[in-house]
Amino acid sequence: MTFKTKDLFFKAEAVQEDGFFCGYCNTFNVKDSYGDIVKKGAFLNSIQGWNAQNKMPPVLWNHDWNQPIGVWISLKEDEKGLYGEGRLLVNEVARAKEVHALMVAGAIDGLSIGYRLNKWRYEEKDDALELLEIDLREISIVTFPANEESRVEVVKSALSRGSLPTLSEFEKALRDLGFSKTQATIVASHGLRKLIQGEPEKEQISNALNILKSINGEH
Repeated sequence: MTFKTKDLFFKAEAVQEDGFFCGYCNTFNVKDSYGDIVKKGAFLNSIQGWNAQNKMPPVLWNHDWNQPIGVWISLKEDEKGLYGEGRLLVNEVARAKEVHALMVAGAIDGLSIGYRLNKWRYEEKDDALELLEIDLREISIVTFPANEESRVEVVKSALSRGSLPTLSEFEKALRDLGFSKTQATIVASHGLRKLIQGEPEKEQISNALNILKSINGEH
């Protein structure tokens, strides 16, 4: 399964001078801007896996594995969502000190999880993808929404890597290109769904990328 990211608004409940911060990284049963709904229990296996290694996912800056800026001390699920307590290494890492100052000032309120999706199902009633099991790899503090890619670019990026976007990502990209909701749903459901259900062939992915570029007016 392709590595994915999901941007979230993150309102830290506490940001202390030593770099400690805490708050909800994700809330359950809320349809987000991606058309996804994270279900309770989605993070449990991943958290157990991290605990078994006696470690937690790193705190990165903008998904850059070369820029770790802190550590998560604790991650747990409750009735509301995924709650986290972390610490920025403000005395050891220059970037962490900068990010901490921006968080204290309220200039940064973005958090983004890096993950692989293990289990999901499409809920036709809500027109949403329900995320049932998430393999959490890292959690980044991000500049939000300045670093958010357009949905079209998200789809192109996935295709260029030889993978496929989710149905919701593809459908929203089509709507951004001018398709009606009905048209986008038909194209995504009868085209991309069949590819997702089988193993994507390189030729199919290449053709899909070329079609998307043509629709977007690129040559």
